[in-house]
Amino acid sequence: MAAIDDMTSADDADGGLLLWLLVWSELAVFSILICGFLFLSLQQPEAFEMGRRHLGTGLASFNTLILLTSGWLMAEAARADEDRKRRRWLVLAALFGFVFVAVKLLEYASEIPFSQEPGLQGFFEMYFLVTGFHLAHVAFLPVLMLLSAVRPKAETAGALATFWHVVDLVWLVLFPVLYLV
Repeated sequence: MAAIDDMTSADDADGGLLLWLLVWSELAVFSILICGFLFLSLQQPEAFEMGRRHLGTGLASFNTLILLTSGWLMAEAARADEDRKRRRWLVLAALFGFVFVAVKLLEYASEIPFSQEPGLQGFFEMYFLVTGFHLAHVAFLPVLMLLSAVRPKAETAGALATFWHVVDLVWLVLFPVLYLV
């Protein structure tokens, strides 16, 4: 909890230098991963087209709605004016985050059998790398939300909301790149 509180010191009107360094570094890493995926898709267009046919686009679309709902709930937590309300929004946002994880794991279960097909290994290696890195963020942040709900401070909720919206933003870029292009 202290590490989260340190990201949003009262002296820093912009939300804390550490928070913004973390946000920009995460965006840089995801940008590199997405560029790598796109580069390989240009090198192996047939394999990437075939690989996309095996993805659970319906589940991913549903998961997009789940993640955006969680982002809205997190925004409500950040702007709540009472600890009781903030706690409720934090717990709900975390629950939706965990639902995203469960649906993504269900999607993975249907995709893993295709990952060993000849010619598709490169596609699925990049797919699982990019989505797995995103999934790690989605799995970890709801834990922080629940910990924050124990002592719901406005500053902490604001920092978590900022980072959660970065995770939303990354997914909104990943979804069309992975499933629709």
